[in-house]
Amino acid sequence: MTISETMTRVEALKHLGEVFRGVGIETAQRDARLLLLHAAGIEHMDLLKAPREPLGAAVAATLSQNVAKRLTRVPVARILGEWEFWSLPFTLVAESLVPRPDSETVVAAALIALKERRHASDGLRILDLGTGSGCLLISLLHEMPGAKGVGVDIAPEVVEVARHNAGRNGVADRAEFHQAHWGEGVTGPFDLIVSNPPYIADHVIDTLEPEVRVHDPRLALSGGADGLEAYRAIADALPALLAPGGVVALEIGSDQAESVPQIYRDRGYEMEGPFADFGARPRAIVLRRPELH
Repeated sequence: MTISETMTRVEALKHLGEVFRGVGIETAQRDARLLLLHAAGIEHMDLLKAPREPLGAAVAATLSQNVAKRLTRVPVARILGEWEFWSLPFTLVAESLVPRPDSETVVAAALIALKERRHASDGLRILDLGTGSGCLLISLLHEMPGAKGVGVDIAPEVVEVARHNAGRNGVADRAEFHQAHWGEGVTGPFDLIVSNPPYIADHVIDTLEPEVRVHDPRLALSGGADGLEAYRAIADALPALLAPGGVVALEIGSDQAESVPQIYRDRGYEMEGPFADFGARPRAIVLRRPELH
């Protein structure tokens, strides 16, 4: 689709919102705004100050290209190559999930669980299993300046981008990242373990919207036949990784508020939650290590 260089910013926003809504994109106006800001190289405040500024040839050309991609259901985050999480910027690669607002529930739940130590976090150790872009670990380190953390992921490209994101967000001196399958090769103990594991049952993946089905890495989605494989692997790894008095914060699927906790209850863990996401759906649980007698 071609956008005229004489079109003003506000005209482009209105037009693109209508186009996106016309093809059933639910986040039509948000997507229009983000693509416009990116193409013009401006911030939202610049748009508010000069809404009637003509786009110009270069901006119109870039915007036209990116709108064409969005119309084929490429997510905006993939077009931009980055996304915001916990008010921090995260660079993306094809092998990493796009950080979603729902996952911020894990960060919030972890901070609540550690409320006594959050502001006295010196020496606190955090482990992020399946770190992806690093968004969970980096956000937690941002909130707890005395903490240090380790992020592991099976994909080497993801480990590199997480390392980059730690530097981008000023916590590189307190974060390290390694290629590993869940807790293999990781030396504990850790005071906090977090994870957003793959939790979608394999037969469900092909029914998801194209933004996820086509553009998110299947490895980061697939939870096996019942969606619970990763939770079992994490449960197997916890005894060697979690410190006495330590806590675990896990993201869960909105339909897993019973099935995931049961895996850990069967092993003696105490559970808090589930904590709800912005859509009031169950999204995170907190586990505490059973007391040793």
